[in-house]
Amino acid sequence: MSKELRMEEFAARPGISGLVFRPLRGEEDYGVIADVLSRSNEADGIDYMVTVEQVANWFAHWSDFDPQRDAIFAEVNGEPVGYGRVGWRREADGAWIYNLYVAVVAEYRRSGIWDAMMDYCERRLRQIAAGHDLDGPRLLSAYADDRQQAWTERLRRRGYRPVRYFYEMIHDRLDDLPPAPMPPGLEIRPVKPEHYRAVWEANEEAFRDHWGYSESKEEDYRRWLTHPYFAPDLWQVAWDGDQVAGVAINLIDEEENRKFNRRRGYVHDLSVRRPWRGRGLGRALLVRSLAMFRDRGMAEVTLNVDTENPTGALRLYESVGFRPVHRSAVWRKPMGEEDTNGTTDP
Repeated sequence: MSKELRMEEFAARPGISGLVFRPLRGEEDYGVIADVLSRSNEADGIDYMVTVEQVANWFAHWSDFDPQRDAIFAEVNGEPVGYGRVGWRREADGAWIYNLYVAVVAEYRRSGIWDAMMDYCERRLRQIAAGHDLDGPRLLSAYADDRQQAWTERLRRRGYRPVRYFYEMIHDRLDDLPPAPMPPGLEIRPVKPEHYRAVWEANEEAFRDHWGYSESKEEDYRRWLTHPYFAPDLWQVAWDGDQVAGVAINLIDEEENRKFNRRRGYVHDLSVRRPWRGRGLGRALLVRSLAMFRDRGMAEVTLNVDTENPTGALRLYESVGFRPVHRSAVWRKPMGEEDTNGTTDP
């Protein structure tokens, strides 16, 4: 039986005066998380901003989460310098996925704090996994942008390997859009509150065909509804009678645009349900979204895509003018393997 994990046990490893590891205290830590993640992103050259509102939304609808053990903070003389968290889910193919992510600000990346926090997160995930049925593969998993070189190197040293790649793509020629008529019999309608559940369920159904799909919970739907950038007036939703055929979930982050002095829109999700595929609906929804962003004053639009998407999404995006600008990957290793730095199960 695993012994109880104590965060303070990890503080002595880096040998830094004033270093303390602690759990989540409550809502007062949301700003700490946003600050550490944003500073970490800045150190890696990632132009993505994390806000207190986003963090609050994550935690407000997070099921199966223990604030005393599933999040870890590193402080040096009271200054927050690191944040880590763990979580888990079960994929539709039966695999148990145990996720971790650890961010450390630039000044302390060579101090040993990062590795100590990763030790804690991996051990906590093994502790969680010990309570699950052993009826499928168990995998430790982490997500990394290629620009996060220090993070990817740590994952590699611990035996993680990239198993799936993704592109961030951009379209910045919004005055030169290709033709993309709506398929006959389908129409775009304004999205009203009574449509939210149908749009959510249609999008979820379409993504069941994608790699790594996990069944969503009611908490996920609530998080979606209360996201700070929830903007149904930006969406493109195609209907066939009373059935949602396909959706483009779009958003604009005005605060992020101001920070980085740009005019960018995001196609967060683009999906078409199986009965309506192969008729050009995805292309029509995408081009309509690009035109909508242009008319709202945006100069560029970005989206993310699985490079091996089974529905041909990458080819679609390239055909309308998107090009890859960054790559990321999901890194995994089987649960139970010893880390290459000698860390073992507690």
